Amino acid sequence: MKRVEAIIRKTKFTEMQEALHEAGIDFMSYWEVRGVGKAVEERSYRGIVYDTSIIERIMVTFYCQDQFIEPAIKAIMASAKTGEIGDGKIFISDVEKAIKIRTSEEGVDALN
Repeated sequence: MKRVEAIIRKTKFTEMQEALHEAGIDFMSYWEVRGVGKAVEERSYRGIVYDTSIIERIMVTFYCQDQFIEPAIKAIMASAKTGEIGDGKIFISDVEKAIKIRTSEEGVDALN
């Protein structure tokens, strides 16, 4: 089992959600997050300078069986990529154990 965390642009969330659904990932958790990246930029609007170094993103987390990792990564990459700085990151880690509270099922059975 794997844990996948992806930080993506807010504008790409719906597209990524649909792509993951097509890849077999039906459940995920997400949060609106903010961060600071390398690119420090100021934008001017009507004579007022705004600091745009704080970036609003969506952080998505889901757990899946090993055979769904590659399709899930491809789905995230295809749907969240714009080719510009700040498209996001994907983190994948192993899950040592999973237990479904209601039925006490363990391992891969706990994911269903």
